[in-house]
This record gives sequence, C-alpha cells and structure tokens, in this order.
Amino acid sequence: MIDFDYKYKEAIEFVQKKFFTKPDLAIILGSGLGDFANSFDGSIKILTSDIPTYPHSTVIGHKGEIALVNYAGKNVILFSGRIHFYEVYNLSQCLLPIHLIKKLDCDKLILTNAAGGINKNFIPGDLMLASSFNGIWIKKEFAELFGVGSDSTINNFRNLPSNSLNHKIKSAAEKENIKIKEGVYWFTKGPSYETPSEVRLIKKFGGDAVGMSTVHEAFYSALLGIQTSAISCITNFASGISNQKLSHAEVTETASRIKSKFEALLKAIIKVL
Repeated sequence: MIDFDYKYKEAIEFVQKKFFTKPDLAIILGSGLGDFANSFDGSIKILTSDIPTYPHSTVIGHKGEIALVNYAGKNVILFSGRIHFYEVYNLSQCLLPIHLIKKLDCDKLILTNAAGGINKNFIPGDLMLASSFNGIWIKKEFAELFGVGSDSTINNFRNLPSNSLNHKIKSAAEKENIKIKEGVYWFTKGPSYETPSEVRLIKKFGGDAVGMSTVHEAFYSALLGIQTSAISCITNFASGISNQKLSHAEVTETASRIKSKFEALLKAIIKVL
C-alpha cells in the first residue's frame, strides 16, 4: 500500500497553502485544453515545477500548471498537465493529482482526455462521455497496490463513473445543444499507439475509445470516495480503423479544432453542479 501522505508530504503542504479555498469541482485537462484556465478572471495559479516532488509533464499540450478559478459561483481547480506512465513515471506519481484533489476536500472530479475512436459510429471531433472504464494491465497493478477487488474496496467502484455527475454532464450538453456520445474508455500503457490487432481485441471486449490515461485516475478517485466522470475528445480513428497513419500532431490538431466546443461544455457543467 502506498502511503501518499508520507511520500508526498511536501507537495501536499505546498498545494494546501496555495489553495486554501475548498474546490466544488476538479478537472484534469487533457490534450488541447491546456489554456482553459486562461478563460477565467482572477484565478490563482501555480506551476507544478515549483511543487516539491511533483513530477514534470513532458508532453506537448500539457503545460504543468494548477489553477483555482471561480465561475458561476463555483470554485474549480484545474490541472493542466497530466502525468503519464509512458513518461517513465510510476503509478503513485501518476496519481498524485488525484490525491491532492482529495486533500483539498474536493468531492467531484471530471477527467478529460484525447482518445482514438474504435466505435464505428465515432468520428474525429466527437465528444464521448465514459459509461465505463477498462484496461487489463492497470487493473492488475491496482489489485497489487491497493487491494482493489477485495471485499473492503469493491463498494467504492459500484458508482464509477458517477451516475449523478454523468446525468449533470448530459443535462449541460443538452442545454448547450452540444452532442455528446457515450461509450467505454479503454486504457493502454503506451508509449506507442495500439496495433490494429490490439484495437480489434479491445473492440471485441466492448471498448469504444482507447487512450493512455484516465483509467488509473478514475480508479483511485473512486477508491477515495470522489464522484468521478470522464469525457473524451475523439481526436483520431484508432489504428486499423482507417488507413491514416497515427500521429500526435493529428491528436493536437483535432483537439484544438473542437477546443471551443469542449470548453463550452465544461463551463455549462460547472453551472449545473
């Protein structure tokens, strides 16, 4: 069992001193949403590079910043700069943002990401609300580190994703006339994109979109009792679904193209909380 409070004591104390207002919602921002915090006035920002023991984000589109903003009367903490396994970090480092959210006494979390579309009804530019999560490797890792699957923890996952939060997300999308699809998000460790054979396997087991983040964050968040939902931007067809070669440039280009729609949805969600 990882003792986060001991291992990341300095990071926790640093963030708690900077953000002394209880957040109503936390959002981890995926590719293309790194500048979301700039659309709010009067935000409090810190660079993750200034936080002791906090891992540095190295991926394009993940700037390494945490901001506390106020919008529609709600305090929202925004994490710009996700920590990925393929950046050669371990599980506890990737989960540090989730632990910080809990230590700030925040009880709602929305995870966002860029994902490859597997479902034949998805096209690049679609937004997908996660109806479920999967990923064989990460389930095994969690079972070893946290005892997930044991009688003492199984109830934490009966409401993952959060039914209440998902309902509010769909309500916000409807009010803003933003189409949002639903599907199963599947995790792979990376760093390379999935092969066509792997995508066929994921599709066979019910995966609708695939990416290299989010699932471990959602699992740990649920374990801590935080209401958790996730929204994916379908930035490309997964490997083998089309003849187009996969690239991070395509991911960032599509994410940038629908950035305004995604940001409008997030603001609408904050309003209905």
